[in-house]
Amino acid sequence: MNRSLLGRIWPNATAIVLAIGFVFPVYWMFTTAFKPNRDIITEDPVWFPFHGTFEHFTTAVNAPNFWTLVGNSVTVTVLAVGLSLLIALCGSFAIARMRFKGRKGIILTFMIAQMAPWEVLVISIYMIVRDADMLNSLVPLTFFYMLMVLPFTLLTLRGYVAAVPKELEESAMVDGCTRRQAFVKVIFPLLAPGLMATSLFGFITAWNEFPMVLVLNKEPDKGTLPLWLSQFQSQFGDDWGATMAAASIFAVPILVLFLFLQRKAVSGLTAGAVKG
Repeated sequence: MNRSLLGRIWPNATAIVLAIGFVFPVYWMFTTAFKPNRDIITEDPVWFPFHGTFEHFTTAVNAPNFWTLVGNSVTVTVLAVGLSLLIALCGSFAIARMRFKGRKGIILTFMIAQMAPWEVLVISIYMIVRDADMLNSLVPLTFFYMLMVLPFTLLTLRGYVAAVPKELEESAMVDGCTRRQAFVKVIFPLLAPGLMATSLFGFITAWNEFPMVLVLNKEPDKGTLPLWLSQFQSQFGDDWGATMAAASIFAVPILVLFLFLQRKAVSGLTAGAVKG
């Protein structure tokens, strides 16, 4: 009895400790954004801003080119994620359903690309974009962001496509559907959880990416929000209140998207689809 009780307690206790460890930095970021400067620089930590202020949010939003950078970030992120999903959807179906020469080599290539750090290619990418006279443009930024999220997206969707029973596709084709129609009408609706998971990962990756935009887009109005976060510094030190407010604003879209996709994603859409 005691062992059974202990076996239930320690996993829950461990989960609570880990949850606190992950949530506390986010809590501290949001609360610091509302603290007056005197509560931020004090030696005694203020755990909750009872006398909160929106001054830091005003400073962050009034920073130069804020709304322009918001538009740039949304444009680049949405296009990169959309293109990667479109390409990965076609590629994952081909890899999961078809057998052709070089198939395993393609899978291995995408796995290697997923493991390789993109930072080592920044110099090469900069030289390519410079020689093409496309610095300070959103086009190459979108293209390289798409390449960054494509390997994970393709490999993940491949698993979802492979998990869909072939009998569904074959039944649709027997009923008169072409392979393309069977994919669009039968397989594609069942890939909703995979599409949501991969789009969330791609959005987070492209939304948070900093080294690439720092190198390729140095013009003040051609960057993205990660560059905006680095503006709250001066020769007198960091403006921690504005920095935390900017980080909070930056994190809100990701939190909202995560909550939305978590609520909409439904697991087990293929359960019971094939009847015996």
